[in-house]
Amino acid sequence: MKPTLFLLAAGMGSRYGGLKQLDGLGPNGETIMDYSIYDAIQAGFGKVVWVIRKDFEEQFRTQILSKYEDKIQCELCFQGLDALPEGFSVPEGRVKPWGTNHAVLMGKDVIKEPFCVINCDDFYNRDAFMVIGKFLSELPEGARNQYAMVGFRVGNTLSENGTVARGICSKDANDLLTTVVERTEIVRCTETGEQPGEPDQPIRYKDEDGRWVSVADNTPVSMNMWGFTPDYFEYSEEYFKEFLSDKKNMENLKAEFFIPLMVNKLINEGTATVKVLDTTSKWFGVTYAADRQSTVDRIQQLVDEGVYPNKLF
Repeated sequence: MKPTLFLLAAGMGSRYGGLKQLDGLGPNGETIMDYSIYDAIQAGFGKVVWVIRKDFEEQFRTQILSKYEDKIQCELCFQGLDALPEGFSVPEGRVKPWGTNHAVLMGKDVIKEPFCVINCDDFYNRDAFMVIGKFLSELPEGARNQYAMVGFRVGNTLSENGTVARGICSKDANDLLTTVVERTEIVRCTETGEQPGEPDQPIRYKDEDGRWVSVADNTPVSMNMWGFTPDYFEYSEEYFKEFLSDKKNMENLKAEFFIPLMVNKLINEGTATVKVLDTTSKWFGVTYAADRQSTVDRIQQLVDEGVYPNKLF
């Protein structure tokens, strides 16, 4: 069974300052997700599903979906604040979405096969799609509880223009994920750890207490490139109810149901394993508006080198 590519495209792009999922960066106005979908098709994926906000469905269908419908099967699903289990309601004053794993949950009615979850605004490179596509396509029919994550090296995933959010990972001797912790401020720092510094300075992240912690360049991180089977939706539905039942999550109007939160629970309980698939690929993307030109230049370089055609679709 061919795996499905599931793209998380419901974000507002707050740090970038607009709907960066729809920003044309390639030589013919291609978006980053165009390159991801092109690479996924080359890697043998059979369907593409997007989770988006309902309020830009029309623009999305016109500008994005129309390009792919004769190339690969396409589906849309929608993330909204009020997409909650029975018995729960949106807390007064909450405007922030419920997070990445809530977005994944929105695909439960349209995804019935092994699937790969990615961000729309990250350029992952083709090898990453080949690696995870191979893992998913080789799973036995009806497989459960055998997941994967493409583990990028943190030094290959940073922005020169500010902090980034990554899931810092650890794995065992069998390359199985043991922990993943979402760190929302990671940067190459000066010795004080307060400002971006020279490339030879340590990589650091800010912990829960506001302290800067150094990590090695080759530390594996999650770029939200996960491989799951449909049973993941069942676990997520149940755990989301626990998340919402926790008073501190409902009182914190910015609390989010992250993918790493769900994955850690399944690993710690022994319910599932997550294979960490190594890649030396260098990430790039547009976390900040200042990242845009360098991303345009790097895509053009890949086109000039013949990695991609001048016009994708």
